[in-house]
Amino acid sequence: MEPIPPELFLEGGGGPTMTAGRGVQKSLAAPLSRQSGATADPVLERRRPDRPVAEGLLVDNRSVDRETRFAVSFSNLVFGPGATEEVGDHVVDLGGQRVMVLADPIVAGLPPAEIALRSLRRAGLEPTLYADIDVEPTDSSFQRAAEFARSGGFDAFVAVGGGSTIDTAKAANLYATYPAEFLDYVNAPIGAARPVPGPLRPLVAIPTTAGTGSETTGVAIFDYRAIHAKTGIAHRRLRPSLGIVDPDNTRTCPPALVASAGFDVLSHALESYTAINYTTRAQPERPSQRTTYQGANPFSDAWAERTISMVAHALPRVVDDPEDYEARLEMCLAASYAGIGFGNAGVHLPHGMSYAVSGLVRDFRPTGYRVDHAIVPHGMSVVLTAPSVFRWTGAAAPERHRRAAGLLGAEVDGSADSEAGALLADRIIDLMRRTGIPNGIEAVGFTAADAPALAEATLPQHRVTKLAPRQASREDIEALFRDALRYW
Repeated sequence: MEPIPPELFLEGGGGPTMTAGRGVQKSLAAPLSRQSGATADPVLERRRPDRPVAEGLLVDNRSVDRETRFAVSFSNLVFGPGATEEVGDHVVDLGGQRVMVLADPIVAGLPPAEIALRSLRRAGLEPTLYADIDVEPTDSSFQRAAEFARSGGFDAFVAVGGGSTIDTAKAANLYATYPAEFLDYVNAPIGAARPVPGPLRPLVAIPTTAGTGSETTGVAIFDYRAIHAKTGIAHRRLRPSLGIVDPDNTRTCPPALVASAGFDVLSHALESYTAINYTTRAQPERPSQRTTYQGANPFSDAWAERTISMVAHALPRVVDDPEDYEARLEMCLAASYAGIGFGNAGVHLPHGMSYAVSGLVRDFRPTGYRVDHAIVPHGMSVVLTAPSVFRWTGAAAPERHRRAAGLLGAEVDGSADSEAGALLADRIIDLMRRTGIPNGIEAVGFTAADAPALAEATLPQHRVTKLAPRQASREDIEALFRDALRYW
């Protein structure tokens, strides 16, 4: 396994952060006219012969009302086997004393939560375990956790689990620190998208899956039951104070969960890599109004490329052999890498469409998950539409799709632009088949007749769908769902 290039490491006292501005070199970023289909504004172009794809640019957009800067921020991270044992000392360093520890009912009885609680007590802290967490959280489960946090007077949070648990901890921290009507902070158009008013209390995230990368992001996703749709809360201040990525915590994950989570990692990287470029956005009136999901940028590109190549060979290995420690460690790294990348760029149609798939599920219960209700796991719901989407978006950004397909192992030399989307889709389908993912959305209970309802549930997700390199109408989205019914 190759180490990540040293130039990618950033440090910062309160969480690594930086802002890049005028004249930044756009690593592997296609010109606007080729990437998004738009007519390019006058820009200064200079080829970089040291780049693997001759698309690097120096850009100065100040003469037009377009964005010229991108911001980078992410959580501090501790990575390595056994790192969970350090959590008590880290919470002390962050100033915590009364600690709300969140873990779902299954993880609460497993070694990761037990080790975390023991470490907190050894450090002289007062941990209280909260396990009323839904797999695939809802607005009601977020509100229950927030009420527990408010009533408990906690000054620090520790989340031990997958993305559902970490996202629940983010919401509990937010609403306990700055109480408000629930929809006030929820993304528009479902909620008011009110910004987080100020700093939150310390939150340490300890993932037990290699998937969501939630330990690095400022996003908390939930199922809003009133309209049967997924939505979320997004703000940089939601990011955990610290992420502890301990590969030992993924030992108990069944292969089906590993596969689903792994495709979430891959989709994060592919979607952030093929998203619109940050320079296509309008300049914000104030720096604080610069959106978290700002589009592909040189920083996110570097993390996405590394992630794609890692997942290509590590995911099949760890699904086939849970004892393949090197592959498991590599997937844990890839999850954090992808989280850092998409957390500063965004995702697009596969994630936007996935919220409809998981929100409208009828009776599907996946193998390997201990659940008492119908559920399409998040990573599975994302990848079920991904091949359909990338076939369609390939024409809008062929260089990006071709490069991504090559990183996944496709032979791309001499391929035409018109083939780029299909090349990428075929590589994803091959990985799906090798790792036991269902064959399209038909395999989880949907039919062509469901396409209009699925499209309707996708439309409110414009915060992410608008980042696609090709803008999709309602009719386009319906067609994408029909094309995603089956793949082989």
